[in-house]
Amino acid sequence: MAKPTIQNLEADLWEAADQLRANSKLTANEYSQPVLGLIFLRHAYNRFLMVKAEIEPTLPVRGGVRAPLQASHFQGKAAIFLPEKAQYSYLVNLPEDQDIGKALVEAMELIEAQVPMLSGALPKEYTRFEPKLLRDLLRIFNRDALQNANGDVFGRIYEYFLNKFAMSGAQEGGEFLTPPSLVRLIVNVIEPDHGIVFDPACGSGGMFVWTGYFLNEQGTEPSKAVTIYGQEKAETNTRLSRMNLAVHGLSGDIREANSYYEDPHQSFGKFDFVMANPPFNVSGVDKERVKDDKRFQLGIPSTDNANYLWIQIFYHSLSEKGRAGFVMANSAADARGAEMEIRKKLIQSGAVDVLISIGPNFFYTVTLPCTLWFFDRAKPRTGKNGTVLFIDARNIFRQLDRAHRDFEPKQIEFLANIVRLYRGLPTESRYESEEMMKEHFPEGMYQDVAGLCKVATAADIEAQGWSLNPGRYVGVAERQEDDGDFRERLEALNEELERLNAEARVLEERIGENIVKLLG
Repeated sequence: MAKPTIQNLEADLWEAADQLRANSKLTANEYSQPVLGLIFLRHAYNRFLMVKAEIEPTLPVRGGVRAPLQASHFQGKAAIFLPEKAQYSYLVNLPEDQDIGKALVEAMELIEAQVPMLSGALPKEYTRFEPKLLRDLLRIFNRDALQNANGDVFGRIYEYFLNKFAMSGAQEGGEFLTPPSLVRLIVNVIEPDHGIVFDPACGSGGMFVWTGYFLNEQGTEPSKAVTIYGQEKAETNTRLSRMNLAVHGLSGDIREANSYYEDPHQSFGKFDFVMANPPFNVSGVDKERVKDDKRFQLGIPSTDNANYLWIQIFYHSLSEKGRAGFVMANSAADARGAEMEIRKKLIQSGAVDVLISIGPNFFYTVTLPCTLWFFDRAKPRTGKNGTVLFIDARNIFRQLDRAHRDFEPKQIEFLANIVRLYRGLPTESRYESEEMMKEHFPEGMYQDVAGLCKVATAADIEAQGWSLNPGRYVGVAERQEDDGDFRERLEALNEELERLNAEARVLEERIGENIVKLLG
């Protein structure tokens, strides 16, 4: 199916489904998971029919009767054996006098019985829906264009609906979905092409899905190249993640756990790749419960802020040659006190590899900018030991609408290519980033570019108070200012104000703590 056709199909399906919700009494949050469950069900049925067509001609015939299909026939086929009552055709054609809500719940339970990874993961809230709404939804996902669609198409549709639900308010606290373009950039920088992949704040599993896409682009079968482990505090998100993996033909061990206090995968020093978008600036973590955990051996933050607990989880989850990439609040790059001491130890370890500043409006529910951090524990054994690559990507984006931005594929490739040049690796041009590369790196070799990228030594970083804020190193590009620059300068000033406000809050907390000690 050509790309424009997929895009049109995504938009048409969303418009139809969202129109039905608008005429119901359901909120976006109540509506989202059951609708995603129907997309999963449609995809599972298509895979079932495809594999069934392959298997049936090979079954023995006795007395003119072909042997029946069995669940064992589907093992190793990236498909689920569906009993009749779990098949989409049965449900969409269910007589009007039958309870369609109960039938959908039974279908989900039958599928969970076939696939242990999905146990408890599939939505079962269908009896809360009006029967007409359910039947209309089933018909929407029974359109001709979907009846022969493959897994790639359903994966795209599932991701499209996840994005739309996040933008419409179904996302609670911004926790279940990291913007795909940020995930894709993280994946392209750390290149998870083998071994064990871990996300200790996995949300809906987007890091795993884009790892699969990355491997497919490399011509590698994901299930043969990587093993997936994840954990997530919210039960709703673990369900989304398992369903997302299944829709994309992936499998993994996803656990419900609070990563501050629980380590169900025994993660210390275990993983080849770690990727995550943790919640920012979390307060209220019980320091007494974590102080003796070896994952936090670099130190416990002095402020009531969990950013540096997350950073240590990522660092200590890596194997000796592991790489990590994660999203982090801008304020973490300049945090002082105990946080600075932890950051100093990380820098001195040689594992801090790349920092990328991201501008505002990339997230669906908050406007704040962020920073992408990358660790490479193999780096101390390479010629890059003692240096860090800083990239300022705040002026690189595609404006989606007034309130939202993302990266185009060529922009993601360009940013990842800067890292490849820094590492001495060949660049890629699958997504037409050649023009951007020639503009900034005409010799095809890495060079510092004012306003874009800078390689700093450990001595440079120490001179800046161990800051990992790319803006302190990259500088500003020289250019002829015109009227169009005002908006960009205003945005830059706003971002700086947000950073200073975050630092002020940290200082305010520290002053408060000191006063309590003095008065105590």
